[in-house]
Amino acid sequence: MRVGEIMARHVDFIPADAPVSEAAELMGELEVGALPVGTAEDLLGVVTDRDILYRVVARGLSAAELPVGEIATRPVIGCGEEDSLRDAMNLMAAHHIRRLVVRDAGGKVIGWLTLADLARHLLVERGTVQAALRELTEGPGTEAAPAPAQG
Repeated sequence: MRVGEIMARHVDFIPADAPVSEAAELMGELEVGALPVGTAEDLLGVVTDRDILYRVVARGLSAAELPVGEIATRPVIGCGEEDSLRDAMNLMAAHHIRRLVVRDAGGKVIGWLTLADLARHLLVERGTVQAALRELTEGPGTEAAPAPAQG
C-alpha cells in the first residue's frame, strides 16, 4: 500500500513570521500536534507542540513575541505519495518522528502522514482490532464463571 492512499490531504500552513502563540492557538483549533511553516511550495520547517513546550515554554520565552520560524524543526523529513507505507514507517522510526510531510513529484507539500493514520490503517482498516475484539467476546472461555456460593 502507498502513502497517498491513507495520508491526510488537507494541510494548514503557518507563516514563519507568525508568533508562536498563533501557532499554538491554531493547533488547538485544528486539534493537531504540528503545523508546517511556510507554504506548500516553500516549506521552511515544521513546528510541533513539543517544539513549543521545550523551545519556548521551558525556556521562559514569550510565545506572543517569538516568530514560529525561529523554533521550527529543520530539516523537514518527508516522503512521496508513491512511497510504500513500510518505507514511511521506517523513515519515522529512523528519525524518531510522529509525522511526515508528503510531497508530490514536483516537491510541493500535498499532505501529512501521521502515526495515527498508520495505526488506523494497520489496526482498524485491516480488521486486526475487530478480530481481536471478536475473539475476546465470542471465543471459548469468555462466559462468566458462576459466582461462589455465599455461606
